[in-house]
Amino acid sequence: MDWLERVATLRQWSRDGVRAPHKPLLLLYALGRFQEDAEGQLAYTAVESDLRQLLVEYGPARATTPAYPFHHLVSDGVWEVRSDRGGGSPGTGVRELRASRAVGRLAPELRVALRREPALLGRMARVLLDLHFPPSLHQDLCDAVGLELESAETAAVSVTARRRQRDRRMRELVLTAYEYQCAFCGYDGMLDTMPVGLEAAHVRWWAFDGPDDVDNGLCLCSLHHKLFDRGVLGVGDGHRVLVSQHFVGRGSVAREHVTALAHRPLIGPRPGAPSVSADHRSWHARQVFRGSPRPGPARSGSGSGSG
Repeated sequence: MDWLERVATLRQWSRDGVRAPHKPLLLLYALGRFQEDAEGQLAYTAVESDLRQLLVEYGPARATTPAYPFHHLVSDGVWEVRSDRGGGSPGTGVRELRASRAVGRLAPELRVALRREPALLGRMARVLLDLHFPPSLHQDLCDAVGLELESAETAAVSVTARRRQRDRRMRELVLTAYEYQCAFCGYDGMLDTMPVGLEAAHVRWWAFDGPDDVDNGLCLCSLHHKLFDRGVLGVGDGHRVLVSQHFVGRGSVAREHVTALAHRPLIGPRPGAPSVSADHRSWHARQVFRGSPRPGPARSGSGSGSG
C-alpha cells in the first residue's frame, strides 16, 4: 500500500474552491501524537479543543467543527474511531462524540507501517504540508502539532512533483519586478551583494493552483510574508495594503510595522512589470485574509477650508 499516495489524495469537502484543510490538519496532529506515543489513543474531547485552535489559525475564516474530520477521515483508510458504545464512529454530532467517549487514532495498518519504517512519518507529513500550506507556515504547523521532521524526505518530494513542478525562476523574477524591496514596508536589506530577508510570496498559494507568475507574486520581507500567509495582511482594491481588524499590536513596534500599513499603496512593481491580478487578490481575500480590514488613517483637516 502506498501511504504517501493515500495521504496525497484525501477526499475533501469542496465548494467554489474554498480551502478545506480539516482532514490534513487532523492527520498532521495525529502523526505528531503518534511520534510522541505510538500506542496512545486520542479522545475526541481532547482533539476537539486542539483541532479547533488549529482550524482557527490555519483554516479558512469560516465557522467549522472538528467533529467532521474526526468522523470523515475514517473513509480515507488512515484513521479509525471507536466509542464505548461499540462499533465505529457515532457520526458527526458533537454531543454524540462526547457522550460516547469516542477516541480516534491512526489506522492499524498505518501504525504497523510507521513502526516498520519510521522515516515514513516525516514523508507523510511533508506531503500534507506541501499540498495544503505555503512553505512559510510549515515550521509553525510542525511546532503546533509537535512534529519533528527529518531534514530530507525525498519520497515526499517525488509524490508532489508528479502533480506540479515549481518554477525555480519565480523568486528572482518577483524580486526583480519589485526592485528588491518589500512591497509593504520597503525593506531592502542586502548582505554584500545578495538580498537577505526578502522572499517571493505567492498571493494565491501554490498548493491551491497558484501559478509561479509575477502577477501572482509579491516581494515581501520575512515578517510580512509570514503575516500575509497567516491572513493578517492582504491586498485590496487599488493595490493597497489591508490589515485585519483581528490583529492586535499593543506595542509601538507592532503598530509601526503592521497596523500603520493599513491602506498604504503597495511599493512596486516597477513600470512595465505586471501587478498582482484581481483574480489572485480575490482568492487571497476569500481564502486567507482574516475578517474585515482596518480602516485607513484618518485624514487631517475637515476639507472645508476658506478662501
